[in-house]
Amino acid sequence: MSVAWSAIETAYLSDPQNERLFPASEQIATIVVHNFPNLGMLTALRFLEWVTEHPEGVVSLPTGKTPEYFIHWVEVFLSEWKSRRVQELLTKYGIKRAMPPSLAALHFVQIDEFYPIDTVQKNSFYYYVQKYYIQKFGLDRKRALLINPNEIGLKPGEKLEEVWPGYRVDLSLRKRGPRSTIEERQQQVLSAVDQFCNNYEGRIRELGGIGFFLGGIGPDGHIGFNVRGSTHYSTTRLCATNYETQAAAATDLGGIEIARTRLVITIGLSTITYNPQCTSIIIAAGEAKARIVSSAICDPTQISVPASALRSLSNARFYITKGAAVHLEERNYLRRKKDPAQLRRDEARIITELARIRKKRLADLTTKDFTHTQSAALLAETKKNAPLELVAELERTYRQRILDALQLPSEQVFLHTAPHHDDIMLGFIPYLARLIRNQSNTHYFNYLTSGFTSVTNGNLLTHIELAERLIAERNIFNLLAQKNYFDYQNTTHQDNDVLEHLDGVAAHNRVQANLGTARRFLRNLNQLYGDHTNVAFTSRLQELRSYLQRAYPGMKDEPEVQQLKGMIREWEADLLWGFFGFNSQSVIHSRLGFYKGEIFTEPPQYERDIKPIITTLTKVQPTVISVALDPEGSGPDTHYKVLQAITAALKQYQKESRRDDIEIWGYRNVWYRYQPFEADQFIPVSLMSMAVMQQTFLKSFLSQAEASFPSHDHDGPFSELAQRVQVEQYQQLLNLLGQEFFYQNSDSRIRSTRGMILLKKMSTEEFYTHSYEIERHTE
Repeated sequence: MSVAWSAIETAYLSDPQNERLFPASEQIATIVVHNFPNLGMLTALRFLEWVTEHPEGVVSLPTGKTPEYFIHWVEVFLSEWKSRRVQELLTKYGIKRAMPPSLAALHFVQIDEFYPIDTVQKNSFYYYVQKYYIQKFGLDRKRALLINPNEIGLKPGEKLEEVWPGYRVDLSLRKRGPRSTIEERQQQVLSAVDQFCNNYEGRIRELGGIGFFLGGIGPDGHIGFNVRGSTHYSTTRLCATNYETQAAAATDLGGIEIARTRLVITIGLSTITYNPQCTSIIIAAGEAKARIVSSAICDPTQISVPASALRSLSNARFYITKGAAVHLEERNYLRRKKDPAQLRRDEARIITELARIRKKRLADLTTKDFTHTQSAALLAETKKNAPLELVAELERTYRQRILDALQLPSEQVFLHTAPHHDDIMLGFIPYLARLIRNQSNTHYFNYLTSGFTSVTNGNLLTHIELAERLIAERNIFNLLAQKNYFDYQNTTHQDNDVLEHLDGVAAHNRVQANLGTARRFLRNLNQLYGDHTNVAFTSRLQELRSYLQRAYPGMKDEPEVQQLKGMIREWEADLLWGFFGFNSQSVIHSRLGFYKGEIFTEPPQYERDIKPIITTLTKVQPTVISVALDPEGSGPDTHYKVLQAITAALKQYQKESRRDDIEIWGYRNVWYRYQPFEADQFIPVSLMSMAVMQQTFLKSFLSQAEASFPSHDHDGPFSELAQRVQVEQYQQLLNLLGQEFFYQNSDSRIRSTRGMILLKKMSTEEFYTHSYEIERHTE
């Protein structure tokens, strides 16, 4: 494939630190960068380069979290053009301009929008593009094509919810006659929306089509809201979405139950490709996107992979991180051929993948099998055509990692950290349940953020109702009030809340369990507002009800409501560890201040976010620290920012304490998964352990039982997905090592294995290498 790289791209590819490979199998030109922030910097440079050449061009830019670092770097370049840092970068990439390019003459095209949605809401894409592109980039509002459902087909003063009660649209009105007065009006508005889409498409084409398109790629491969199965000839339209897209949108809309019912207005795939000179860039980060990225770049052009439509554009590009590139097999081969050290590092990966492709146990691989992939053939050639010794060694290694995990550590002080309250549970709770039985170990559980974004308004309302019932039980409430039970500083009573709830769970007594929840909620109101009497509590609950009536799903809450929702998540974590006999002295809720519910999370600050972790380390003095390991920083962004805060705090703590005996355990869960060649501890999980995980999740994480914010991989609670991940990891090792190792093993713990947890154990120096990778490539 002949590619006309731009000057910026040529300069980037010419840097010896960056990868310069051009595999024949890749049907869209691809650049692999080091990490997510680096992705944003390169994209921003390419955008400004294009704007310099097309000052009045037509641009279409994405919404959501994907463009965070793109927006950041564009702002840096525009506002700090003459600074030393920016000038060094511009010089490095061959940009020679005294002043930054103006974006005021550009035509802007909004890619998509939910429908129906009130665009006054801050979770609408209409609001997003005005805030982050029109205002921050200095674009001219008059030269922008925007999608504002409030202005499509409505009469003056008419509201969307009046036309579409419950914001539900019946698309069958396109084909059938109305059956009522309201349906007559709905049919009129629906026709107006369809006409708007037709006109929108026409206006884009009158401008000559889109000249610069930047987008992410969804879990199903969607571009814009062109989901899997969309025709490559599609134009701007109102349409439904699929489950994967609804799950991805659940956070924006306030829950999957809302996302399921919303339609979308989106430009089509042919809208993007109408201008044959369009510079179209798709950005993707993380291994979670690797499979769909590989399909989009390498597989045959097909409607099941929407991004493959971009192959008709000579200026189409994929800018992706190393994680997102792991399944680009020919690229991997060329990298290994070019760098023998990389080939050595990838030996386990190559052999493991070969066994999967050949559907064989490691022990059954033959020398001939090594001819079936380029990388395997290269490895065999390097090993003088005797690669089976490596296979035997790898099999021994994998078996030993399982056996090693059966030997539990003793006399350790564990500090288990988590960005969100269910991360530890979903990551390795079956292993923790075994570690806890060893009474020589001490465990602390440190939740770094309040996690309030995971609590829906409906769940908060449930807590309000439980509290009102408790207040209505005058005898019980008065007795508790006389004991000053709701004093939030009384840790004994705080622990009793947990015990009351768990007693109710054990007895299948929902009233008793709810009593514990209600008591904790009133205690939280006392801590947050100072309320402590019947009258004060009742008034506060009424105010909260009124607030929820005014709020829309997905709205950014007021700070005090954010804190109250965070306290609900903390209560759930307290319940989890109460199941295992831990009290409030073992559970630390740090509530780091960078977590504010903004679309783009602030970076950690020393006094606010890092110092509290140093305080915890000094108090606990751990010998083992478990962390959610996301070294690529590809999201959720809270994971990476917590990782950075822990890293900075640990370095400072080690400097002050001169401790060099701390071991780090990196865990992953439903968002990121280890492959066997990445981890060094394989922990067997039995069906009994899975049952414990499922029950403790559903009985502890009450706000998550309905799965309002599910994964695109599974329509249900995260505990079910965590079990599925563990089973898949076990099946992978079962295929590699053979049934006999598990089914006929002399150790009952291995015979009972039906799932597997993978962990990576590191020294602090190795951990720092992982967590600081991003800074080294974005300075």
